[in-house]
Amino acid sequence: MNDEKLHFIVIDDSKLDCFIADKIIQNTGRSNTIHTFQQPADALEHIKTSAGASTTIVFVDIQMPVMNGFEFVEAFEALPEDVRKPYIIYMLSSSINENDITKVRRYPSVKQFLNKPLSGKTMNMVLEDYGTATS
Repeated sequence: MNDEKLHFIVIDDSKLDCFIADKIIQNTGRSNTIHTFQQPADALEHIKTSAGASTTIVFVDIQMPVMNGFEFVEAFEALPEDVRKPYIIYMLSSSINENDITKVRRYPSVKQFLNKPLSGKTMNMVLEDYGTATS
């Protein structure tokens, strides 16, 4: 298993879901930094200004007001490749909507669709997935 410390970004309009995700990520012992955003536009600004960022796992909720998860990914994919390269995006939703799952698969920068809320089991799967992808 790869024990590299990773950076994490959580984008969710729910303060509680951000708090839960933050704690679950902290409990893995694998986090270098964790940034939580309730507004996707703020997360995009953070990504744009984090030039030379190292590997960062992004969890983004699909259902959000103002800018939803799909709109976030579309804006993210419009960024230059050198900015996008270190980011691995997972989309989260509490509704298992087949249309959402199908739509998620259309985005090259989205690794996978996950159920909300983020759980320790899901987090371990993400880290194992990352570990095998980088070793």
